[in-house]
Amino acid sequence: MSSTRPPGSSARPSTFRALRSRNYRLFFGGQGVSLVGTWVTRVATSWLVYRLTGSAAMLGVVGFAGQVPTFLLAPFAGVWVDRLDRYRVLVVTQVVSMLQSFALAALALTGRIDIAHVIALSAVQGIVNAFDTPARQAFLVEMVDDREDLPNAIALNSSMVNGARLVGPSVAGVVIAAVGEAWCFLADGVSYLAVIASLLAMRVARRPRPAPDKRVLQELAEGFRYAFGFAPIRALLLLLALVSLTGMPYTVLMPVIATRTLHGGPHTLGFLMGASGVGALAGALYLASRRSVLGLGRIIPLAAALFGAGLVAFGLSRSLALSLVLMLATGSGFMVQMASSNTVIQTIVREEMRGRVMAFYTMAFMGTAPFGSLLAGVLAERIGAPRTLMAGGVACIVGAALFARTLPRLREEVRPLYVERGILPPIAAGLQGADGLRSSVER
Repeated sequence: MSSTRPPGSSARPSTFRALRSRNYRLFFGGQGVSLVGTWVTRVATSWLVYRLTGSAAMLGVVGFAGQVPTFLLAPFAGVWVDRLDRYRVLVVTQVVSMLQSFALAALALTGRIDIAHVIALSAVQGIVNAFDTPARQAFLVEMVDDREDLPNAIALNSSMVNGARLVGPSVAGVVIAAVGEAWCFLADGVSYLAVIASLLAMRVARRPRPAPDKRVLQELAEGFRYAFGFAPIRALLLLLALVSLTGMPYTVLMPVIATRTLHGGPHTLGFLMGASGVGALAGALYLASRRSVLGLGRIIPLAAALFGAGLVAFGLSRSLALSLVLMLATGSGFMVQMASSNTVIQTIVREEMRGRVMAFYTMAFMGTAPFGSLLAGVLAERIGAPRTLMAGGVACIVGAALFARTLPRLREEVRPLYVERGILPPIAAGLQGADGLRSSVER
């Protein structure tokens, strides 16, 4: 539903204003519970793989298997997300994800699980994520009653993800040490009931969608030309892809850092992942407290550079206390860069292209990560996990610098859209001078 506030009016200052929308409030509560389970399973899976194989390279293989389906399928999924009822797509993906977690739990509880099972079930979850993530991102705009609350909803989504990222790994460390990985998988399966219940409780207006008059490949090509032909979206996607490819594999290598570098165990792993979650949560709350999307263009490269610098320093650290502090900075930098990019893209994208563009966003955010996981696993075997993390951090810093150089030109292309949509206020006859627009963007 579109906002009725006059163009250029200030957004409500409340950090949690998107929760005034009933459907979003339901989703926030249900998804928050489910995501804690998801993070518990992520940590448990990494620990299980490392316990079974003792191989950093195998951690990369499992990460690759779980994420490469998103790279391969997300563009096609985006076409279907634009064609189908996004609400129904989400219900189906959450049910299938629940069954996948229960399958992992059953194999682990019976003692029959081996690395082949983990790889296969990780691939199944990757296929589900290829459809779930763009559907969830595109459906977000339908859950908020006021379109001006969309940036706040995106930031709160990130807060929810990273709040779970804070709680989940800490819980996983305790549960793994006490009763083993199997109970983590079982808890994750049960947690999906919360988000499924929240979706079923929503009151969603079913919007009739016209029958497609083009083939899937034609619509996919249209989405690609739009996303990569518009410089601001292209630049945001490329920077996000680079950061995900070279920087995000730090999560895959974390068991190696926790054991070999910091000489710890599952508790150490939980503390490190928890510290990263604290930083990410702080970054998300900062974004949620912002009144407007204006100024995010400048924040994006700064956050990417912070993430890269944090990885470089983390690779050099041999102290748990220092590593925890660095994880705060690393988590904050990545979250702010990712969520800010999401917000800007969702603000400027054409509605009929939303599903396809968010699929490319998913591809950049999650789809490139498997290649990074595989590469990081191989490099870690040859040059060590700390040096691998440092190399990824340097690549993130270089990408941030290149993005910052193009920022003035990107602003010029975004300004007309922001004026048209009331984000930048026009004056007098409806046109605003370049100097005034520049000062508004840079506030």
